[in-house]
Amino acid sequence: MSTENHVLARAAAAFNLSLSDAQLAQFDAYLALLLAWNARLNLTAVRDPHAIQIRHFLDSLSCAVVTGDLNGRSLIDVGTGAGFPGLPLKILYPELQLTLTDSVAKKTHFLNAVVAELGLAHVTVLAERAETVGQQPAHRAQYDWAAARGVVVKRALVEYLLPLCKVGGHLLAQKGENAEKETAVARQALRLLGGGSPTFEAIQLPKVENTHYLVVVEKMRETPAGYPRKPGIPAKRPL
Repeated sequence: MSTENHVLARAAAAFNLSLSDAQLAQFDAYLALLLAWNARLNLTAVRDPHAIQIRHFLDSLSCAVVTGDLNGRSLIDVGTGAGFPGLPLKILYPELQLTLTDSVAKKTHFLNAVVAELGLAHVTVLAERAETVGQQPAHRAQYDWAAARGVVVKRALVEYLLPLCKVGGHLLAQKGENAEKETAVARQALRLLGGGSPTFEAIQLPKVENTHYLVVVEKMRETPAGYPRKPGIPAKRPL
């Protein structure tokens, strides 16, 4: 399929993103693997190939609206599941230093298969909980961007992501229509964990009724050493 006729290429162009033939071939291979593995792992409830390209691939790529060029930068994707938004961003920006985390080992097996099949370099896959990774010196305060897509309530998400950001780095949360309400509830947690004031970028995907939001928070100060708390506590007792 030529670039101009590729569903994802046309959709990405609306966000001023350009995909080469080689990148589109990587997305096609990713799609084929996702469909094959989904039959036994239930990685996504979206099973139509066209819908996957819009609701998963394009939705992930839309993060570039706020991150800008990620080549040479570092990003950790927390609770990545089938690799969203991290892997599409890695395809778009090949020199991105990417870490993917998910607590479900079967999902990380899939992620490693995608990384190998697509020949992606500088990708680390961790079968770990976010609370554990956030206290590891190799990852704590090491990233330009800490991202998550649709993971738990916002207050807990802040505790997962901000400890991973460098001072001057950014938290990026992909949220639905309640983004501003969730973030308002999380303002105390943001202050406690070293975050600044949140900004919101509305994203409208083609033929998707609901508006999505990219919530961005700059890391202004170091996160206190006791955060994130032990596994399970942030979700049970959000700040």
